[in-house]
Amino acid sequence: MICHRKKKYLRVLPSPRQKALQEMGFYLFIHFGMNTFTGREWGTGKESPATFSPKEIDTDGWARLARSIGAGAIIFTAKHHEGFCLWQTNTTEHSIKNSPYRGGKGDVVRSLADSCAKYGIKLGLYLSPADRNSPYFATEKYNDYYCE
Repeated sequence: MICHRKKKYLRVLPSPRQKALQEMGFYLFIHFGMNTFTGREWGTGKESPATFSPKEIDTDGWARLARSIGAGAIIFTAKHHEGFCLWQTNTTEHSIKNSPYRGGKGDVVRSLADSCAKYGIKLGLYLSPADRNSPYFATEKYNDYYCE
């Protein structure tokens, strides 16, 4: 007995986008942010932005490392559930703009994006859907806040 379903399944091929993802190999996941400085796994959202105080961040080094180990991309935690944003934003005061890092003018996301482009590494951003700092979290207004 010949199974005709088998032939049907042999014709299922990945799309060009799926194939590109498969060929990219593995990703380097970088979880860096407020929790790096508090030593806590779960932030509260009440951390002072002044707590985020690296002397310098070498995003070129991160991208070079990713390339040297054969990673196809970096996934970076741009905002974890404590709500601290590692880019310049007007949506919240709980962000890098109120930290001492580069006098409040730093932007880790932009710096890493530039480094990834420089070293030929793709970049994906993780934005936690939870935000323990936002007064809108778990309300109808939060969807618009999160999208902004």
